[in-house]
Amino acid sequence: MILLISPAKAQAKIAESIRKRRLAMELTQEGLSERSGVPLPTLRKFEQKGNISLTALVKLLMIVGGLEDVLTALTPEKRQFNTIEEVLKASTVRERQRGKKK
Repeated sequence: MILLISPAKAQAKIAESIRKRRLAMELTQEGLSERSGVPLPTLRKFEQKGNISLTALVKLLMIVGGLEDVLTALTPEKRQFNTIEEVLKASTVRERQRGKKK
C-alpha cells in the first residue's frame, strides 16, 4: 500500500494525534513532559513542528498510549511465497471440482 503523503504532513499528523491524546488525558504539556521524561521544549517543538527523536516519540507513546499499535503496524507480514516458483505454482488455475451425483 502506497500512501500519498509527504513526510512533513505525516509528522504533523503524528504530532496532532499525540496532542489530542494528551488533551484527552487532561494533561498539560508540562505534565506530559514530567511523566514521559521528554524535556518541555522538545515536546513544545514537536507539537508545533512535528520534529522529535525516535526515543522521545516512544517515551510519549508509552504515556499517551499507541506504542503497541505502532509496533504492530511495523511488524512485517508473513511472506506467502519464498520463491518465484511458488508464486507461479499458486497462480495456476485449478480445475473446478464437483460433488458426485446420487
